[in-house]
Amino acid sequence: MSDAGAITRPNWKSPEMAARRRKRYAADRRLRWMGLGAITFAIGFLVILVASLLNTGASAFVQTKVSVPIDLSTAEINPDDIMGGSWRSIVRGSLLQLEPDIPRSDRRAYFAIFTSSAPFLVRDHVIENPHLIGQKFDFKVPLSDPLDQFAKGQISRDTPEDRRRVSNQQIEWFDKLEAEGIVSKPFNWALLFNSDSRFPELAGLAGAISGSFWALLVCFLISFPIGIAAAIYLEEFAPKNRYTDIIEVNINNLAAVPSVVFGLLGLAVFLNFMGLPRSAPLVGGMVLSLMTLPTIIVATRAALKAVPPSIREAALGVGASKHEVMGHHVLPLAMPGILTGTIIGLAQALGETAPLLLIGMNAFIPSIENVGLMQPATALPTQIFAWGDSPE
Repeated sequence: MSDAGAITRPNWKSPEMAARRRKRYAADRRLRWMGLGAITFAIGFLVILVASLLNTGASAFVQTKVSVPIDLSTAEINPDDIMGGSWRSIVRGSLLQLEPDIPRSDRRAYFAIFTSSAPFLVRDHVIENPHLIGQKFDFKVPLSDPLDQFAKGQISRDTPEDRRRVSNQQIEWFDKLEAEGIVSKPFNWALLFNSDSRFPELAGLAGAISGSFWALLVCFLISFPIGIAAAIYLEEFAPKNRYTDIIEVNINNLAAVPSVVFGLLGLAVFLNFMGLPRSAPLVGGMVLSLMTLPTIIVATRAALKAVPPSIREAALGVGASKHEVMGHHVLPLAMPGILTGTIIGLAQALGETAPLLLIGMNAFIPSIENVGLMQPATALPTQIFAWGDSPE
């Protein structure tokens, strides 16, 4: 071969090639460090978020209580009519045993240290344990909300007395009770198992949890099968024409519609037109399903597209029908992606407040005994929204 047609091979050991390699390696390292920096940045903000939530909300999971000896040995309580007992005088007499020297003029402020529902709590405890009638037993009485906040450090004793809800005398009584070792801070099970209450120290999320459960159940039962069926039809069976293009564009647009619009739709259709009961979890679930459907359809179509075409071709090649290909091969392989989209949609629905407020799903639920699909209920987002105006 002549010199003119000879192939010029690069000299990999030359300084120029070494410089180019260093630049490429440096670019790779920069890209890697940028990725690690982005992940570290995201994790850092997540840690800050979790830490702030724990710092500000951890005190809600404990409740300040005082162990009070309840004496029923001399109380006249009919075992067949426990509800008719004089529980107010019994409990107040037991509380006065802790501070017997309190003058009558200060007893109102003293009793305000404890929850005003203490007689009902003791009564319900005796109803559940009727063998306590005629005996002495210790009962942990929750403190009222101002004293509970003071015990948790939310109210400072250094604040001037006229600017806090706890008087100096009440602080002195609390310090004395704490010095006697009868004040404790157990886990606040009432937050999870009590319904809403006018008294902050007794309020819980049981009603909101129950309402959210029923609403999400309705949402799942409606949006999951309909969303998967619609996605399978659009992706696998629908002809590609103008009408299906319009449907696909509208589904994608619905995924970006503000949630309040779905609340207005539910208010107009489900409540005003169909006459369904206001505040019912059935209506809330139907409204949330309308909002979740586009997310599930889009995620399901993406999961179906991710299945390799060779799976379909191999199944069709051995004589399977298109329905059998979908049911036996494509759908099982796409199910992890479908479930991921469903979980994302349900998680989004669980945190929505505006549509539930518009259909009135923010009822005051003092008991969860009658909570059901057609009964008035509330949900976790609306409960948190309602409590947002009550710092205690």
